[in-house]
Amino acid sequence: MNNKRYKIAMVDDDIVTLNNGKSLLQEFYKVYTLQSAATLFELLENDIPDLILLDLIMPEVDGFETIKKLKADLRYKDIPVIFLTAVSDEDSEMKGFTMGAVDYIIKPFTREILRLRVHNQIKIINQMNQIIEQEIAEKSSRSKIEFLININHEMLTPMNAIIGMTQIAQMAQNPKETTDCLDEIDLASQQLLGLIHDLLNISGNKADAIKLDNSVFSFRTMFQNILKKIDRECKEKQQEFTHEIDPSIPLLLLGDAKHFTKVVLHLLANAIKFTPEQGKIHFSAFVLGTDDEKITLQIEITDSGIGIPKEQQIKIFNPFEHADKNIAKQHGGFGLGLAISKQIIEMMGGEIWVESEPGKGSKFVFTCTVYKANDNS
Repeated sequence: MNNKRYKIAMVDDDIVTLNNGKSLLQEFYKVYTLQSAATLFELLENDIPDLILLDLIMPEVDGFETIKKLKADLRYKDIPVIFLTAVSDEDSEMKGFTMGAVDYIIKPFTREILRLRVHNQIKIINQMNQIIEQEIAEKSSRSKIEFLININHEMLTPMNAIIGMTQIAQMAQNPKETTDCLDEIDLASQQLLGLIHDLLNISGNKADAIKLDNSVFSFRTMFQNILKKIDRECKEKQQEFTHEIDPSIPLLLLGDAKHFTKVVLHLLANAIKFTPEQGKIHFSAFVLGTDDEKITLQIEITDSGIGIPKEQQIKIFNPFEHADKNIAKQHGGFGLGLAISKQIIEMMGGEIWVESEPGKGSKFVFTCTVYKANDNS
């Protein structure tokens, strides 16, 4: 058994039984002595014992009603209960086990019987805790290994491109060939820098990792710059890209255009990545609400891609998580983009979610708050 001092709650209206039980057990365990079910539930609000010794016949609420209430509450249903009672008929004992008791001790009990049966139950609890801790450690270890494999692949890809293109550039016979290599090196360097930046953001102190900046920007100019960055990928996959921007969005806004762009680019890159050739992608932006100072925008990015199962749709916003490991291997990425996007959106006073069905595409939606730019901004 480990060095943890396990906690036992003894519930009995007989003070002599409580005192005798405590004197037997307190050398090994922390013992709470309680004289009613009401005081037990008061304790449970502040401290959860590892084991409950419960009398059957008590005023107001008896042991059967107490265990029934315990097992009906998700917070307490897994606490083992031993009935410690003078009621010795077979029907009561069977009823106790049926309702979820792990043992049934008849009063008056001998000192050794009580001590051994409590000790055996604590031993079982300890073994179960060790199994759970081992499973958690193994799961954590598997997650770390999967992450390291993913990140190794993701970071080696641009690094290999940089090394390869550098070697080709050194042997290039004409300026155009050299320029093409330098362009590829620049692209791979930016990709590698983005991966490192994402890792630092998600692994650092969340309060300090991302700092938003407020400056005046043109929503339409920002969007045109986004279009330029995704144009090549869309054309390569012959995808149809359409967009719709609410004309009521002011020409100038006050907010963090850099991080806004980062979120939109990531969502569009995902849409392109997970949408087959000749598929469709649509971007829309509209005003959800406004007042004298603030504007709430809603952005929607819809694709005709592979879709995401319902049970996986929350999971994808967790760091290092994918909806499907096989798809992750096929398309790349190690599950940081959506987690960081969620973090940015929440810092901008909004929320992000997905609506999707496998085989029917996905729609990623986020809201955010920006400010009206006054004439002096």
